[in-house]
Amino acid sequence: MQWEEVRKIYPDQYVKLQILSSHTRDNTRYVDEVALIKAIQDPKEATQELLHSKEGVIISHTANEELKVELRPLRGLRGVVQYDN
Repeated sequence: MQWEEVRKIYPDQYVKLQILSSHTRDNTRYVDEVALIKAIQDPKEATQELLHSKEGVIISHTANEELKVELRPLRGLRGVVQYDN
């Protein structure tokens, strides 16, 4: 399903989506095709779904004209420190 179709069917609400295809340009992942998992009415529920989402699953509001994800490098994890007691 294309993002425009999702926006027409579910206007002015959050949706949980599985990314089926995408392309990357300039540290941004542009989503080309999605599968709808569910529509979400409550913003608090949408936030919880976002916090617990796995790779390839996104939450977005249909007011957004484009479906894209900014890619950021992970920082701060360099290794495991083991302490002897």
